[in-house]
Amino acid sequence: MNTTDVIVVGGGGTGLAAAISACTAGVSVVLLEKNPTLGGTTARSIGSISATQTQYQAREGITDSPDEHFEDMGKFSSKHANRADNEKLARILVDNVPQTMRWLGEKGVSFLGPLEEPPHRKPRMHQVMPNSAAYIFHLERDARKRGVSIVTQARAKRLLGTAAAVTGVEYTDAKGETQTLLARRGVILASGDYAADPQFKTAFISEAVGATEAVNPTNTGDGHRMAMDMGARIINQDMFGGGMRFIRPVVPAWQSRLPPWAWLMRWCATLLKMAPQSLVRHFVMGFLTTVLVPARELFRDGAILINASGERFADENKPMVFELAFQPEAKGYIVFDAAVAKKYSQWPDFVSTAPGIAFAYLQDYERNRPDLFHRASTLEGLAASLGVDPRHLKASVKDYNDGTTSDGGARLSPRGPRPAIGEGPYYALGPVKNYINYTDGGLAINSDLQVLGAQDVPIGRLFAAGATGQGGLLLKGHGNHLGWGFTSGRLAGGYAAQLPPRDFSTKPKP
Repeated sequence: MNTTDVIVVGGGGTGLAAAISACTAGVSVVLLEKNPTLGGTTARSIGSISATQTQYQAREGITDSPDEHFEDMGKFSSKHANRADNEKLARILVDNVPQTMRWLGEKGVSFLGPLEEPPHRKPRMHQVMPNSAAYIFHLERDARKRGVSIVTQARAKRLLGTAAAVTGVEYTDAKGETQTLLARRGVILASGDYAADPQFKTAFISEAVGATEAVNPTNTGDGHRMAMDMGARIINQDMFGGGMRFIRPVVPAWQSRLPPWAWLMRWCATLLKMAPQSLVRHFVMGFLTTVLVPARELFRDGAILINASGERFADENKPMVFELAFQPEAKGYIVFDAAVAKKYSQWPDFVSTAPGIAFAYLQDYERNRPDLFHRASTLEGLAASLGVDPRHLKASVKDYNDGTTSDGGARLSPRGPRPAIGEGPYYALGPVKNYINYTDGGLAINSDLQVLGAQDVPIGRLFAAGATGQGGLLLKGHGNHLGWGFTSGRLAGGYAAQLPPRDFSTKPKP
């Protein structure tokens, strides 16, 4: 029977941070990843981290502190503002994320920034260069160099042992065969969230969310399930982040294909600081028009949302149009007239934005994402460009203009009547789809990142980090989910490595 000191379940940024931290402490580590390659949600993220006291702030002469970060996190408005935050975990985040940034820098990760994001009082958001895959590139290389044993296509199925002490993990290997791995010191769950699990999402949130695609299609809540079998519980199980996003391009932008070599990224960051704004803008647009969401103000100003048949199917004023998940191919298009097009071609009206980085206008999508951009002088021509039924599209526009649709919100918005769709040329952006970016329901943990079982007694030798171990922490604003993932992973790896080893010369009970 195979044994190691520490088992890490999950090969995203959190799991790699945990594995490296434990291995650095001088113990043996096996990392189990169910996919053929490492990456997790980290590799699919925008890639920003909010932190204070970083070298990037120091270069700009910015004096900042974890206390200010802690206070500013509470300023973000949220539909979950009535929820109690786990302030102990919030303090762990803000107090330790500065060291996390230094730790990532030592591994070769480079950032652009610091960037502003109100209501943060100071610039403290840092954008990874050239994209979020750089985290995995550098951390995987470091983990392998240190001797972490990485096993891919290994899906964890069950925790071994009891609530008194977890002894290991049962998993299926690349051949589908069941394997057992014992941990002399501890097990760390870093397997992400359950954004891609219809059963959990339907039970915890709603049927519509259950039917909505996840940004990471392999986030199926495996760690949550295994811990719950040991008596653990989930906090904030109904919380999630998501909404309408443009689909990704078939061929990624050239900026996204740059190798994340540290020397090259330092050179790029220096160049971007010295370059004309036009060059900086061109560089950033390759990311911005790929991963971000359309501004909801488009609908306020008269745009409508149609499905792949050309039919308007919902009130676009909603924070999230859940009905999109049940449309043909679960996709839609944003349709608008010449007046809206003109308005969203200049400041202060933008199609999408990355806080502190840049704003994308309609012409940016025409230039950088021609696969999303459609224009025609007539509605019939626009329908042909989209491949939808022109009769349905014309009827949808007429019903919207006449206010005769049945959804009750045809021409109303919180700010009054919405403009009618007027003269052409007519435009459409899309396809768009709803995505669940993440679920915020995490296992209950204590300040040492131990998973809590019945009566909140720690489950012996079991830790959770990142989204799996969010523990009621409210991560509002950009850059805190990744910050928590790397920070909690780092800490959990150290805690697990410090546990006294067990002797498995006698077979432990399964």
